[in-house]
Amino acid sequence: MKMRISFITLGCRLNQAETAILQQQCSGQGWTVVHADEPADVAVINTCTVTAHGDADTRRLIYRLLRINRDIRIALVGCQSQVQSEELAALPGVHWVIGTGAKMELADILRQDTSAGPVVAVPEIEAGSFTIAAAGMDPNRTRAHLKIQDGCDFFCSYCEIPYARGRARSRDFDDLLREAKQLAAAGHRELVLTGINIGLYAHEGRTLLDVVRALQDIPDVLRIRISSIEATTLGDELLAWMVNGKLCRFLHLPLQSGSDEILQAMHRRYTLADYDAFVQRALHAVPGLCLGADVLVGFPGESDQHFNETLNYLQNSGHSYFHVFSYSDRRHNLSRNFPDKVPQAVIERRSRVLRELSAQKRQRYLARNLGRTEHVLFENRKRGWWTGLTDTYIRVRVASDRDLHNAWLPVALTAVEDQQMIGRLL
Repeated sequence: MKMRISFITLGCRLNQAETAILQQQCSGQGWTVVHADEPADVAVINTCTVTAHGDADTRRLIYRLLRINRDIRIALVGCQSQVQSEELAALPGVHWVIGTGAKMELADILRQDTSAGPVVAVPEIEAGSFTIAAAGMDPNRTRAHLKIQDGCDFFCSYCEIPYARGRARSRDFDDLLREAKQLAAAGHRELVLTGINIGLYAHEGRTLLDVVRALQDIPDVLRIRISSIEATTLGDELLAWMVNGKLCRFLHLPLQSGSDEILQAMHRRYTLADYDAFVQRALHAVPGLCLGADVLVGFPGESDQHFNETLNYLQNSGHSYFHVFSYSDRRHNLSRNFPDKVPQAVIERRSRVLRELSAQKRQRYLARNLGRTEHVLFENRKRGWWTGLTDTYIRVRVASDRDLHNAWLPVALTAVEDQQMIGRLL
């Protein structure tokens, strides 16, 4: 009887991309991959350690899995495993702790005997370009994440990622094209380019722009989406592909703060004026652009004035939404030693203000799209409605008796409902 294995992914799109690859690897080596809610012999948690919330989520999942099945064996992989291996290995039910440097060897490591105690595999993360043998195909998804880069050299003072993911390195160009073609042949019509700092992609003289150009030539790929990318690494040339190519009219540009004083303390590589200059160029060059951001609340020393600078900028900027994160000290971040820590109650209050503003801006962005016709890539049917996404990341639902799974169809956008739009097939 085949062993059953389930996967739970925490954190970023890169983790999602890697989980899809790990599922394919385990399936190819004889495991039966089951949904996270189904009974399993082994549960793999792909961890996140960007904030303290990510650390806590791992522990909550472990105890939840053990309540359901006290005999389940748990494998913890990824970022948190890389920087907290000893603590994680001591948790109940944990049989394997596998860091970033060994994550892609999961299927082989799971064969190792754990009767004498948990197996801890946290090798040094290798530098240089990399390849990935498997392809992250998922028959249940119309979109696929394509990992093109890993690691970061920026060392922002609040961030632990360079320690959890290693230094910036890029995937072999031919290898990522090979996976892209496999994903397209498997029916994935949108590819989401993922990495930690994908604007730094560089392999044998090729850049992110070369990756986009090459993916454009794959006939079955209808859309290419850039995930989060630093504004300082994104050239104007890519904006032209959003207007005249397959590149989605979508940008997620981390801001973190609207205060130059806080940006400097964070070791960000721009001023607010630098950031806004690119925002304005992007909004002017790409009609209908959906523009998102990350904002970090409660960085040490963030005063009411600093916060109000962020709030005022976002109130008047052209952003369609933003993700709000609460600052927390991490083991390896430089800012853990900074004075003037912001009380948790203040962080929570400021975060609520920004999340409310983000929801309002999202509603206004959706309202501006009323009456437009956009192509929607449909995913699945929920409660009688087919749902899918435009290239501008608007979730649209339509009523239809047809099977629209993976269909790419023009839709008239007729109404706004919560954080989605209602459409009519044309």
